[in-house]
Amino acid sequence: MAAVLTLSPGLAIGGPVVEIAMQGRPDGSKVWFNPYGVLIRPGQTVRWTNKDKSNSHTATAYAPDNDDHPRRIPEGAKPFNSNYLLPNESFEVTFEVAGVYDYFCIPHELSGMVGRIFVAEPDQTGFNDYPHGDLDQGILDAFPSIPDILDQGSVSSDK
Repeated sequence: MAAVLTLSPGLAIGGPVVEIAMQGRPDGSKVWFNPYGVLIRPGQTVRWTNKDKSNSHTATAYAPDNDDHPRRIPEGAKPFNSNYLLPNESFEVTFEVAGVYDYFCIPHELSGMVGRIFVAEPDQTGFNDYPHGDLDQGILDAFPSIPDILDQGSVSSDK
């Protein structure tokens, strides 16, 4: 499904590196990425840092190269996988190809630890959303919507 969306030039997150924290409750009952939705421009870098003292986490692109998951990154984009990050460890990816990148934490995907990065130039339109039947509904429900990311620039969790 093609979404006809226009970006405001001021909405993309400033600075060359965008920080995403991997977080969790001390008892391990909830885990999440914060923010879990971001809007960036091509050439920007995202850095995930594990701020959860109780768990290891990954930042793993939805792609067949990653344990045969469905492709939910743009064509031409290289799949990424941080492998397991212990507390205070980080992983970075520079995003060059415009489009929507969905990602997950390997051990916590079914707990809804997923995120979305929207890479676009100002005034760019015609992005495709991904099919809703390729993942469990609980996982799909955990993604922020593209309109929310566009409206806010960054969608954070209140967990």
